[in-house]
Amino acid sequence: MELMRRYKQTDLGLIPDDWEIRDLGSLVTYTNGKAHEKNITDSGRFVVVNSKFISSEGITRKYSDSCFCPTSKGDVLMVMSDVPNGRAIAKCFRVESDDTYTVNQRICVLSPMSIDGKLLFYLLDRNPFYLAFDDGAKQTNLRKDEVLSCPLRIPTFADEQRAIAGALSDVDALIVSLDQLIAKKRDLKQAAAQQLLTGKKRLPRFSEEWKVKRLGDVFSISAGKSKSAYVKNGARYWVVDMGSVSRDGRLIVSKGTNYQGDFLKIGDLVMPKDDIGGGNIIGKVGYIDADETYVLGDHVYCLRANVGDPLFLSYVINGHQINNALRKKVIGSAQLGLGRKSVEEQEIPFPPPSEQTAVAEVLSDMDAEITALEQRRNKTLHLKQGMMQELLTGKTRLN
Repeated sequence: MELMRRYKQTDLGLIPDDWEIRDLGSLVTYTNGKAHEKNITDSGRFVVVNSKFISSEGITRKYSDSCFCPTSKGDVLMVMSDVPNGRAIAKCFRVESDDTYTVNQRICVLSPMSIDGKLLFYLLDRNPFYLAFDDGAKQTNLRKDEVLSCPLRIPTFADEQRAIAGALSDVDALIVSLDQLIAKKRDLKQAAAQQLLTGKKRLPRFSEEWKVKRLGDVFSISAGKSKSAYVKNGARYWVVDMGSVSRDGRLIVSKGTNYQGDFLKIGDLVMPKDDIGGGNIIGKVGYIDADETYVLGDHVYCLRANVGDPLFLSYVINGHQINNALRKKVIGSAQLGLGRKSVEEQEIPFPPPSEQTAVAEVLSDMDAEITALEQRRNKTLHLKQGMMQELLTGKTRLN
């Protein structure tokens, strides 16, 4: 049976009796990053840490051969200034190795003195205390005194600090491993699609020659009308419009409606014909997976197959070769558009129906595996958020 825990009231709410409230300035040494645009290249000995590097979790990298602001293993790097919307403000990055990074003027270096470095990272990353500051300018900034005045709930004993940080770090490691596995599965699926959808690789028992058909000969193509006047929260059906197809060809719906008409059928494909966001969704198609569930809205075409396997055809259209060809037919500047005739005239490879179905099954099985991994990853991320709420406030203790 767990012993009764004692808590005390503080400005940050209840905390365990053996915890304390400490300003960040009493726990770290602070160093400003330095402006140094010279010798910034696409290669070099040191990685330049800026707001883009931290907000994209290290994906975007610039390098320098000189270390104008060095870091040490265990330091926490925080975004102090972000253009144009401040979404990276107070985002943090923990240094895992010496002699690797150099920090520009938009970042500060926080070197832990009397606190576990990993715990410090979890306490500071997008801390709400910092998000409350707004200088009203296009460039959102934090100042040194604001950073160091942040009050933190701190376990008094170092072993509890390490235990909390270790538990959260283990969950982070699981999330990273799932991200890596998802990326690997996506690469495998993309490679398989490139081979199977072009006939470069054939499944066993199939050898019949492929044909080439126009989309207008394969599909009946129609356009929908706006359903914005009928959108309602908690409604029975979903409106499918320009925002309902993702960049990778997934159906994503968010607008409910009780409008009973213009129903899409299972196997229909919906293709955005307009886009104001750079044209990345034009020509992609989402697959309708249920009857009397989705209502056709505006800015999209409905492609209803007259021949062939609709799921296979969706993979073909979303493939790089066909989608790239469709995007080259887009017209307009502020709002991009894809004409129906341009869609109808687009040619696609057309294998025998039985081979279409077999290829679609292979690719959909791979998609299902990726989706299951993504759901597991999202569930783990949700679990981590709950753990942080419990462990970083002392509501749950690690014995």
